[in-house]
Amino acid sequence: MKFTEEQIIGMLKEQETGAKTADVCRKHGVSEATFYKWKAKYGGMDESEARRLKALEDENARLKKLLAEAMLDNAVLKEISSKNVWSAPSLQGSWANGREQSA
Repeated sequence: MKFTEEQIIGMLKEQETGAKTADVCRKHGVSEATFYKWKAKYGGMDESEARRLKALEDENARLKKLLAEAMLDNAVLKEISSKNVWSAPSLQGSWANGREQSA
């Protein structure tokens, strides 16, 4: 089950107000490992801060994807530019033959 940041913070607040961690986890159907992972990430935040964190993580993922695409484009362009197509014997011969025929 996917929980929203608000639901996760609600669970953390339940535990902070005195409920036992095991009881909170059982009530919501999550493992204690997941609960403590959430506590490390969202502990002390309110809902608006968690939404902002999520938005920043989404933006970061989008920017990483754009950077990876740009790096790939750059690598392809470098590969293409490093090859001198005019020095390739098959192309050079056909180009020269074409020029000679038209002259």
